[in-house]
Amino acid sequence: MSKQAHKRRREGGRAGNASRRGSASIEQMPWHLPINSDAPTEPLNDDGIMAIHEGAMRILEEIGVEFLNEKALTILKKAGCKINEQNVRMDRHFVMEMIAKAPPTFDITPRNVKRKITVGGPYILFGNVSSPPAYWDMEINKKIPGSREMFTNFCKLSQYFNCIHFLGGYPVEPVDLHPSTRHLDAVFDKLILSDKVAHAYSLGKERVEDVMEMVRIAGNLTHDEFEASPKMFTNINSTSPLKHDEPMLDGWMRLAEKNQALIVTPFTLAGAMAPVTMAGAVAQSIAEALCVVALAQYIRPGAACVIGTFTSNVDMKSGAPAFGTPEYMRATQMTGQLARYYGLPMRSSGVCAANIPDGQSIWETSNSLWAAVQSGTNLVYHAAGWLEGGLIASPEKFIMDCEIIQQIQRYFDPMLTATKTEDIAVDAIKEVGNDGHFFGIQHTQDRYSEAFYQPFLSDWRNFEAWEAAGGIWTAERAHKKYKMILNEFEAPHLDQGIKEELESFIARRKSEGGAPTDY
Repeated sequence: MSKQAHKRRREGGRAGNASRRGSASIEQMPWHLPINSDAPTEPLNDDGIMAIHEGAMRILEEIGVEFLNEKALTILKKAGCKINEQNVRMDRHFVMEMIAKAPPTFDITPRNVKRKITVGGPYILFGNVSSPPAYWDMEINKKIPGSREMFTNFCKLSQYFNCIHFLGGYPVEPVDLHPSTRHLDAVFDKLILSDKVAHAYSLGKERVEDVMEMVRIAGNLTHDEFEASPKMFTNINSTSPLKHDEPMLDGWMRLAEKNQALIVTPFTLAGAMAPVTMAGAVAQSIAEALCVVALAQYIRPGAACVIGTFTSNVDMKSGAPAFGTPEYMRATQMTGQLARYYGLPMRSSGVCAANIPDGQSIWETSNSLWAAVQSGTNLVYHAAGWLEGGLIASPEKFIMDCEIIQQIQRYFDPMLTATKTEDIAVDAIKEVGNDGHFFGIQHTQDRYSEAFYQPFLSDWRNFEAWEAAGGIWTAERAHKKYKMILNEFEAPHLDQGIKEELESFIARRKSEGGAPTDY
């Protein structure tokens, strides 16, 4: 194959309607990687940062973390950690030495190199909802198990919206696919329907190795090219308090060995799996994260690592998780300060506890998304489509959340803070004087079309005009947008030869039984 043909296959073609600024359904912003130009919110002073750091180090040195994986235990014993059965205690000097090897920023390059993302630094990137087992939409109007059709519909939404930069885990679990081969069909759908950065679940050897091979094939890469830099990522969760399980550690180590991106997100709910105080919950979360970052750096110095936060609180009346709370926002901001202290990129989430796409779902998700902005988060998981504490994925909620995300991205547009002479507009003010208006003057006419954010979902008409147009509530408008997007969706180009190679790989792996399960 010629170099030119090789490049053409790797870059792919037009990404359907998602690559255009607008379409019949959505007038959306063009694809870009937003830069968070604001100074972060920092509720902790220097003493507070050091107090949480000291707490995390004491947890690692004095209490230890359970590593339920023999290979990990062997590696950490070789590294000089104290091992007592499955409990691992790490010296703080070892931890900090390892953490210092991790890059503060790195790129992840998907099959379409034009969709490359930069993780870290000033960038804030948004991903779709990941891993709910159930689905809800206004047409069905009840909570039902996820299916492959629903899964693919969310993949289409994730590709369509330019404000979604990466695809996390399954946006809804396709439970109608057998668990032993589900990952093969689901990742195939992802790679066919999207050309954005994709994710692999760290759930055992077979699933991780299969997904890495499929991403390599989709990118038309040699094995050396695949391992030269991150092409995909995984996210693991600790089993709080203070435990990392067998399959997630297995996937974590395999991806570290192959130089792929790694995110660790402890699931520390204050009052349940972590101390009731937010500082204590953050300290535990930091300890659970740093210990596996240290493991990855010992395996492959310079491995691309991100520490995530899922620190929130529970409803002390029911025990149910609460999200988008003041406590969640502060914990996210505090974790951001610690991430900067360690020089690591950070992940947070766009989450809520609401059960349907109502007002509660929006104020809680908006709180979560703005906490991501305030904390200096680099990757926002679950930014669109999340309901019921992560148990439900909803297309209406996805559309509504994308409106919020676009407004956040517009908020960072440098045009809004431009201060050139024509922006100060003294001549325009002089032209209008004391009793005119600015609608018709040339200064306005030259700028009006791009002067302000234009919503694709919000309805800014007055009550009478809104009522005359049918009085349609937000979630209903979102449902109609969702249906229109599905009707006009065009999958991004993928070379037919690559598609056939993927299909051949899947057929072989299915004939071999896929991944072992308990079924």
